[in-house]
Amino acid sequence: MSDNILIRNGCVLTLGARTQNHPRADVLVEDGRVAEVGSNLRARGAEVIDATNAIVMPGFVDTHRHVWKSLFRNLGGAEGASPAAYGPHYQPDDVYSATLIGLLGAVEAGITTVVDWADIRPEDSYIDAALQAHEEAGLRSVFVHAPASWVPGHADEKATLRRLAARRSVAGDPAVTIAFGPGDPDQLDIDRVARDWALARELEMRIHTHVGWDPGQGGLIAALADRGILGPDVTLVHCSRLRPSDLDAIASHGVKVSLAPASEMALGRGLPPMQELIDRSIRPGLGVGGEMIAPGDIFAQMRAANSVQHAIHFDLKLAGKGGLPNLLGTRDVIRFATVDGAAVAGLDRVTGSIEPGKAADIIVLRTDRPNIHPINDPIGAVVWGMDTSNVDWVLGGGRVLMREGELTADVARARELAVASQTRVAAAAGLMAGTGDTR
Repeated sequence: MSDNILIRNGCVLTLGARTQNHPRADVLVEDGRVAEVGSNLRARGAEVIDATNAIVMPGFVDTHRHVWKSLFRNLGGAEGASPAAYGPHYQPDDVYSATLIGLLGAVEAGITTVVDWADIRPEDSYIDAALQAHEEAGLRSVFVHAPASWVPGHADEKATLRRLAARRSVAGDPAVTIAFGPGDPDQLDIDRVARDWALARELEMRIHTHVGWDPGQGGLIAALADRGILGPDVTLVHCSRLRPSDLDAIASHGVKVSLAPASEMALGRGLPPMQELIDRSIRPGLGVGGEMIAPGDIFAQMRAANSVQHAIHFDLKLAGKGGLPNLLGTRDVIRFATVDGAAVAGLDRVTGSIEPGKAADIIVLRTDRPNIHPINDPIGAVVWGMDTSNVDWVLGGGRVLMREGELTADVARARELAVASQTRVAAAAGLMAGTGDTR
C-alpha cells in the first residue's frame, strides 16, 4: 500500500494559525506529514479516503491521563480503589496490558496524542513495559515519568531519568517523548522543587506537575516565580485552587496549563478555573485525568469546560452582577482540544493542526449519523453534539490507526490481556472489578 494518503472532499478544519478552514477540500499526506490542503488535489498511487459527509480535523490532544489505571475504568469511588490499594499488585505485564488497552481506547475516541502521567514503579521492567505499549499503540505520546507516591521508600529519580534520557537517544519510537513529573510542589520545600526542575532541564525534559488541588498550595506558583524557576517548559495540571497571584505568574512566564474538567469536578477537587484563565489569555489544554471516574474521550472534556464557564456566566447574571464575561465559544474550545493542547504538551511545532509540514495526526468524523445530522455549524457540531461513534478514520503520523470505524490494531489480543490483568490485580487487591455486578 502507498505511503501517501489523499483525504478527499471533506469539510476541513485545519485550526492552523496561518491556514483557513474549508467547507470542502482535500488533504494530501506524504511520508507521514501534511503535504498540501486545497481543492482537486491529485496524488498518483495514494490511498484515497472519501471524506464526503465528514469533517476532517486534527486529532485530539489529551494533555493528562493516567493510562496505567485503565484496568479499573468506570469503577468510580469504590472502597479501596486507589493506587495504594492496587498499584503494589501490578507486575510489568499488567502495566503493559493496561497501557495498551488505554491507548487504544484513546485512538478509538479520535485522540492522536496522549500525555501519559505514568506514576508506576520506577524499575526498568515496569517503565519498559509501558513504553513498549506506547510504541505499539501507534499514536503520538508524551511519557511522563512520575514518582509513585504509593511505593515505599524513595527511588533514585536522577538515575531513572538519566536512563530514560539515554533510551530516548538510542532507541524507541520518535513519536514517544519523555518528560518528568516530579512530586507536587511543596510550599515548605521550594529548594527540592528547584533541584527536581533543574534536573529535568539538564536532561532537556519538559516538566509536568500537579498543583492547586490543595488550598494550601495557594501562593506557591507565585513563590516559584519569585525564585526564577518558572518557564514555558512547565505544564501545571489542574490549578483549581490557585490564587490570583499564581495565575498572574503563570500568564507572565508562559507556563502551560492542563485541565481535566470531568475528573476534577467528579473528585471534588474544585471547579476548573476556566474564567480566570480566559481573563489572563491563558489557553489551556484538556485531558481525561483518570478514567475510573471520568469519560475517556475529549468530546466530554470539551463540553465540561464549556459548561463550567457558561454556568459561571449565568450565575453572575442571576446574581445581578455587572461586567459579565463573554460566553466561551466553540471555536476556542475546539482549539483547547487540539492546537492549544499540543502547545501544552510541548508539541505545537509537530501536531495539533493540519498545516503543511506538520505530522499527519488527523481524524475523520462522520456527519451523516442521526446524532448530528443535519449540520448547521461544523465546529459547533464537534464540540456540542458529537461523540466517539462519529470517529471514522484516525491517522497517527500518516499511519492508519482506525479505518472506517474499526481499529487496525489487534484489539482481541489487547482485550484478552487487559481482562487477565484486571482479574488478577483486582483479586489480589480485594476489588470488586470485572464481575458484572449491577447492584
